[in-house]
Order: sequence, then structure tokens, then C-alpha cells
Amino acid sequence: MNLLYSNDRKAEYPASWYAATANSVDRFPALCKDETADVCVVGAGYTGLSAALHLAEAGLNVVLLEAHRVGFGASGRNGGQLGSAQRMDQEDLERLVGNDDAAKLWDLAEDAKDLVKSLIAKHQIDCDLKPGVAVLGLSSGEQEDLHKHAAHLSDRYRYDQIQLLDEDTGHALCPSPTYKGGYLDMGAAHLHPLNFALGLAQAAVKAGVRIFEGTEVTGIDEGQPAKVQTANGTVSADHVILACNGYLGDLNRKVASRVMPINNFIAATEPLGADAARVLTQDVAVADTKFVVNYFRLSADGRLLFGGGESYGYRFPADIAAKVRKPMTEIFPHLHDVKIDYAWGGTLAITMRRMPYLTRVAPNILSASGYSGHGVGTATHAGQLMALAIQGQAEGFDTMARVPALPFPGGSALRSPLLVLAMTWFALRDRLGF
Repeated sequence: MNLLYSNDRKAEYPASWYAATANSVDRFPALCKDETADVCVVGAGYTGLSAALHLAEAGLNVVLLEAHRVGFGASGRNGGQLGSAQRMDQEDLERLVGNDDAAKLWDLAEDAKDLVKSLIAKHQIDCDLKPGVAVLGLSSGEQEDLHKHAAHLSDRYRYDQIQLLDEDTGHALCPSPTYKGGYLDMGAAHLHPLNFALGLAQAAVKAGVRIFEGTEVTGIDEGQPAKVQTANGTVSADHVILACNGYLGDLNRKVASRVMPINNFIAATEPLGADAARVLTQDVAVADTKFVVNYFRLSADGRLLFGGGESYGYRFPADIAAKVRKPMTEIFPHLHDVKIDYAWGGTLAITMRRMPYLTRVAPNILSASGYSGHGVGTATHAGQLMALAIQGQAEGFDTMARVPALPFPGGSALRSPLLVLAMTWFALRDRLGF
């Protein structure tokens, strides 16, 4: 199954609230002849756009190929949360890679947040960037665990942007009776994800990047130079960057064995008016501690943007709104009759350990993917790290690449059925509360 076309119209954005409120950007042409470049980047999400922008600013000749539209994939559909740290908790990273590399990974994660904020400021990207992401638990035990985690970040990493929330202060922020407190991270942020991607694209073009939309890559001939194949032309390049994430398909088996696409879903309600204060009393985003995470925030026009609802196939469900409404009304029962104006799905990619997978698949071909729901900062940063590696500054890339990456059991043929079993089990645990 080719996920590029399984759930979406060719070269069209989904009918999301993000697409409906996107900044106006002209289409880029499709590749129609052979081209040459110093670097060919495959995929125009955050990773590819960031890589292309940083390479062009360093003076390299860059071609960026996108099968659909700029920001078409997870980069233009996600929850818009710019989270702190890596996707794996620092305590777990310390056990996995040791304190020294865990400290480097913390610093890289802080660099990722700073990079996003600095790119928005430097290029004047209009994407509603706002500070604050709360993490809320569903029990007093989870509240205690979150407080211990925050204390660890403060003690070991001197991170001072977290405000602890007990049950009362948590309810003052998010009035849902489901949550029992947690913390509010004011160093994290949230934004309009598609407008961030479109802003990166405009910055890349100004820097000299040649972007081609509607141009699916069908194969890559390794060599020096490498040759990137499409239906209507090739790109010969000294270096290639794979920035495809959940849409990699069969372009590289090594990456595909360790990075698996999954789907997630978001709904946007009608504007809530005064009822918005019964959802959130501050303009921050929220994620909870469920394995199948619920995440939400208020839009600039007062809608609830709510992400949740698991799906165990590559096809989107026929009624995405109903899929998301179920967890949404578990958290906010008073919204059971609220109108949902937009509902959409998206394909992201996960790894076994929920850490991104950065690797050299050939001497002159780099890949980064598998952001596991933590991609706004991490994917943007991964693009910069690959750009630096191509220029001979590979320390950050190599630190990320050293994180052990397990292949999914059974390879590409069995990874999806095995994930179904695992996700069903964890979803059951969420429902039973253990």
C-alpha cells in the first residue's frame, strides 16, 4: 500500500482547520526535466525544509522534491506542540545511553526548541507561536510521577521553566474532572503547524532552494553522484537527504525496518465562545499521560483542537469526527453535542524506542525520521543536523545516530500486525486505568 495516496487526494491538503486558515502560498511546479544539485532533499516537511534552508544559506545548490504539497504530511497536520526534551524520558535515556550522552541529548532537545523559535523570529513566520504546554495525569500516582520527573529535570539539567500543578491548580488551568494535576512547561510552546511549514518553504526559496511539488521519488541510484529518479526527470546530486518520515515507502529498507507509519486524528470544534473557559483558562496546549495520548489546545478563533483516538490500519476511518469525539467527550463531557467543523487524519512515524532514527544509509545519503509524535522541534532540528553533517560538522548528528535503534520484529511484513496487538493492549490499559 502506498501511503502517499491511500487517504488523500493527490497534491491537495486535507480538509483540516489548518488548511482552511493557511497563509497563502503559490504552488511550486513539478519536476519536468533532469536537474543537478549539490544536495537533493526528498520530502518537504519540517525535516526537508529545514535541511534545504540551512544548506542553501551555507551556499549549496539544493533541490527539494515533494510528492504532494509543502507541509502535506504530518508537518501540516499535527497538534502543533513544541515540546521539551526528547520523546523518551531523560531518566530512560540515562539508563539507555549513559549520563554523558543523555546530557548531550537534552542539550540537543533544548537546541531544537530554540531553533524553531529563532526561525520563526528570523523569517517573520506568522504561525501563532505561543508559550506553554501542560502535561496532565489521570491519577494521583501519575501526578506524583510527573512531579518527580520535573524535579529530576530541575536538579540534573537546571531546567527552571516548569510550574508544578496539584489537582486544584490543574483544574484551575484545565477544568476537566478527568485530570489530577501534573505540570505546566512554559519553555515549551504551540503553533499553527502548517503555517510554520509554509513559512520555512518561503524562507528556503528566498535562500535559493528549488522546490518541486507533485513530484514523487520512485527510486534512488546510489553512487557519486547519486541519482534520484522521478516520473518526469532525475536529480543528480553529490548528497541526498531522505526526509520522508511516514511516507518513506520502499525507498530504503534499512530505514523502513526501524521506522513504522501510523495514523492519528484531530478534530476542530465550532468556536466555543464563553465555553472555551471550561476547556482551558490559559492559552496553552495540553497532553496527557495515556499511552494513546490525548492532546488539545484552543485555536486562535476559539475552537477546541483535539487529537485522539487510535486506529489500527493504514486506512483512515470513514467517520474521523466520531473517532475523535469519543475521547474528547471523555475528557470534556459537556461538549457531547458540540458541532465538529473539521476532522482529519495524518500519517506520522514511530520507532521501537520512540526516539528519532538518524542514520547514514550510504556514504552520501542521510536519513532522519521516526519522531514518534515529537516532531515540531525534533524534525526541524534533524534537518539542521543533517545540513551540518554534510558540511563536515557531524557531532550533533552522530550523537542522535548513536541512540540504539531496534528493528521492528518481523520486518516490514509483520510489523503492522504486531503493532495492532501491542496498541490494543495499551489502549485496554488506558481504559482500565493501570
